[in-house]
Amino acid sequence: MSLPASLNERVLDRLIAATELTPLADTELTSPMSPAPVGRLRTFSPAAPAGTGLEKVVSVSLVVPMIKLDSHMIFAFTGPESAVPHFTLDAVASADYHAMHLDLIPRLELATHLEYLDACFLPLTEPLEAAWKIDGVSPAAIGPRQRAMMSPWMVVCRATEDAFAKLGPTVDTYLDHWLSLLDTGVPDQGDTDLAARDTANRANLFSPEVDPVWHQVTRLIGAEQSDLVRGELIS
Repeated sequence: MSLPASLNERVLDRLIAATELTPLADTELTSPMSPAPVGRLRTFSPAAPAGTGLEKVVSVSLVVPMIKLDSHMIFAFTGPESAVPHFTLDAVASADYHAMHLDLIPRLELATHLEYLDACFLPLTEPLEAAWKIDGVSPAAIGPRQRAMMSPWMVVCRATEDAFAKLGPTVDTYLDHWLSLLDTGVPDQGDTDLAARDTANRANLFSPEVDPVWHQVTRLIGAEQSDLVRGELIS
């Protein structure tokens, strides 16, 4: 199993154990490029999802040896009325490098909710700084438009294989912190329509107009399956 695949399964196993997830769906993804399935879309939910707790976990894997693509993504979405950030991990290996996107996606505007910022993100400052000091880790090419929908504590990087392996503890630290927020709750001034903001943010976050990777996904698995994956992430 590749490093990205192994990391994805380890994090998914931790999420399942910590939040008592049960499978909802497991769908093979196919492509004209291969006679065998090239990917897998899995969704999970807690036994009793609540509007203020964890709502859904989506895992998407795309593995195409022909083009040396090995990509694994996890999104853990909190409920419509929750201010707890969403957790995300994207782990990738390509022909030339490994890559990672790790973040807690804010549910409130950070600039106007300082207590929320301090509780949800300030504890991640030290692990963020340590991650950027790992030899072989370098910033990924991502534009300010996409960055605006994430957090300033996002780890979005390219890495050598050895450096990617050394990012494992960073992932664990982010996940540990997120699970603690899920357990204790977060400060919320009650001045934001959380559900409406999240709907708009996710529509933009997973829009092909904002993130060009969706054009590549569509070329690989077709518009129908690409829309299926995006639908699970948006809904």
